[in-house]
Amino acid sequence: MADYKRLTRSITDRKIAGVCGGLAKYLNIDPTVVRIIFLFLLLVGGGGGLIYLIIWLCAPDEEGFY
Repeated sequence: MADYKRLTRSITDRKIAGVCGGLAKYLNIDPTVVRIIFLFLLLVGGGGGLIYLIIWLCAPDEEGFY
């Protein structure tokens, strides 16, 4: 079976729902950078909030996906 990456919400690096922590792990970058990007998008046009909500609803917790 092929080993592939899966976007999940972090259960260890979460402030609200683990979206930024999970996305940072998926992209292999610092979670603070992802949080700043979401905040910037939220302040500029509100798109960050919508994207965050969609990922929150669609991405499962990382439990069981190690």
